[in-house]
Parts: sequence; C-alpha cells; structure tokens
Amino acid sequence: MRPSRRVLLISPQPYFAWRGSSIRVKFNVRALADLGHDVDLLTIPIGEDEPDTPARVIRVWNLLGSRSISIGPSPLKLWFDLLLLIRGLGLVVRHRYDVIHGTEEAGFLSWILARLSRARCVYEKHSDAASYKKGALQNLFLKAYLAVEHFTCRHADLVICTGPGLYRQALSVAPSARVHDIFDIPSSLVEPPPAAVTAAREKMDPNGDRVLACYVGSFAVYQGIDVLFEAMPAVTRADARVRFVIIGGSDAEIAARRAALDTAGVPTDAVQFLGLIPPDELPAWLAAADILLAPRKAGVNTPLKVLDYFKAGGAIVATDTPANRFIMDEECARLVEFSADGFAGGILDLCRDSAARGAIARRGRTLYEEKFNFRVFTRLLGEAYDDMLAAA
Repeated sequence: MRPSRRVLLISPQPYFAWRGSSIRVKFNVRALADLGHDVDLLTIPIGEDEPDTPARVIRVWNLLGSRSISIGPSPLKLWFDLLLLIRGLGLVVRHRYDVIHGTEEAGFLSWILARLSRARCVYEKHSDAASYKKGALQNLFLKAYLAVEHFTCRHADLVICTGPGLYRQALSVAPSARVHDIFDIPSSLVEPPPAAVTAAREKMDPNGDRVLACYVGSFAVYQGIDVLFEAMPAVTRADARVRFVIIGGSDAEIAARRAALDTAGVPTDAVQFLGLIPPDELPAWLAAADILLAPRKAGVNTPLKVLDYFKAGGAIVATDTPANRFIMDEECARLVEFSADGFAGGILDLCRDSAARGAIARRGRTLYEEKFNFRVFTRLLGEAYDDMLAAA
C-alpha cells in the first residue's frame, strides 16, 4: 500500500468551471483522494462550489471583486498568482506538506513553496503558452510566462504533461527532468441512460429522418470553426438529410454564424444551435448523434472534445492536423485535409457509409475503455508520484 501524503494542490484556474484546466484539476483532486492522499486545494475566488470535492478548498481573497477570468496570461492572473503565493506561504508555515503540486503558472509558485518547506514540487503543464499570442501587451506577458515555465520544467521534482505534444515540449526544455505524460480524459464520467439518449435524439431529429453531424466546443479560431461553417453549404446541398448540431458559443457568436449561413443559402432547419449544455448532460447528446466533428486547426495539447467523442462511441470526422493526430488515426476517425472541401467530403462519406461509421465508433469506444478513462488516469498519477517520492 502507498503511504498517505499531505498534498497542497494549487490551481490558478476557476474552481469549479467547465473548462479544460478546471476539469483536469477536479480529476486530480479525486484521483489523489482515491490514492489515499490528504489534499488541500488552493485556488482563486472564481468558480462554483462543489459540495462533493474530496479536498479542503481554500480560496484567496477577492479584493478586486472579479467574477470571471480569461484564458491565458493576463494582469489579473498575475495579481491572483501573487495572492496564491501569499496564501500558500501561510499554509506551508502552519502545515507540513509532503508534496506541493501546481498547475500551469502555479508550478513556479509550488517550486518556491516546496523549497521553503522541503516538500516535493510537482509542475503540471496543461497548455502550449505560445498559442496565446494576441497583442503587444499579451506577448510581453507571454515572454515572461515562457521564461518562468522553462525554469520550472528544469527545477521541479516532477513534471506532468497532459498530452504527447506538451510532453515533447517539456523534454526539449529540460531533457534530464522527470517528465510524465498523463493524458486527459473525457470531461464527464457520466454514462447516459438510454432514455436520455432517446430524448436528445428526438429533440435534434423529431421526424427521425436526419443524419446528425454534431460539433461541441468554443468558436475560437484554433478550433477550426471557420472550416466547419464553410463546409456546411456544400454538405447541405449534396445531402438534404444532414442536420448540423452545434453545441457551444455565446449568443452573439451564434447570431453572427446564423446570419452568415443565411447569406450562404443554408436552409435554417439544416443547422441547429443548442448553445451551452451542462457537461454531465452532454454525453447523452453526443451518443445520440451519428457523426461527431473535430475540425481542430492548431495547438499541441490534446483536443478534449475528442475524448468525449470516444466515450460517446461516435463516428468522428477530423482534420488531419498535428493536434488531432496525437490521439487519432484512420481507425478511429475519418481524417481529412484542413479545408472546407476536405471537411465536407469527409462528412458526406460517413453520411453515406453506415458500416464505416460503426467501425470508427467502435474503435473510439474501445480506446476510451482501454486507455482514456479515470481508472487509468488514477493509476498513472499514482505511478508518477511513486517515481518522484522514491527518488526523494
């Protein structure tokens, strides 16, 4: 049996919120608790309380009255990082932690606190910081962020990366570091009951005569959202049975896309916008679709939506880009060139080939059952901690 350790987990992301890093922190807390560790979670004062969190949740002070925070480096994040460091200093003075585990920029904070308290330092890398480039001010923060990230990779006792692309980045910066690739898992552990799947299908296809092609995610450019919408006119002209179902996006983003589709002559009933759906309800909607869409454009971190697609047992059409190639091949997805014509062709191919849809769906579900699940995630996190603590 593993000895129980006291762990301070530091998250500069909202807890809890339905976005990638926050979901990952949630699974970290649950896995560490399942492994027998005693966890304190130090986080920012933004997010929803979760009554079933198996950790003591400690929030820094909300001196600015902030209610939201953007993804990527920013002055507000820097302010909260300072408060996390101050609150963390108070915690390590009062408590004896064996491990201090920081996600993203909090990895550097965990290194400072670990060195002061003689604990082990874990840095968990969730994203490719270079993908956040926007403007002069953001790029200035990015340059400093990257310098801190590289330092933390070289000096942490353990570096955890959430996918093979980030794993390679970490090793390129710190070839001699103890780096573990612990992949992401689907955003919800819920297995939808058949009645929920049937109800979702009826809402998306009330007449029972459609082929449903579903996209889940934000409308950010790196998601390849433009290629998806540019493919819609060709698909709907070629096969009137196809209905696109779009889950995600703000009201303003949806209105803009609807107007552009009207201009392009896409029938109104060929595209259904559902807006945001609570993630624990999402598995039923994904399981009810015929085709699941992953038009990812850029980035080296694993597309979280694809893991949800695997779990749902859906037939995936994906762009043949490095981000998608990290976890997909021709057996578990129809991979197509990154273009409107290529994406439209992949969708139409699967619309007309139910056998291919079935084979792709079964392979994706098998990958989830064998690899991308909470049981394997917990085992890998335990092995990474064992490796670090044994060396210590």
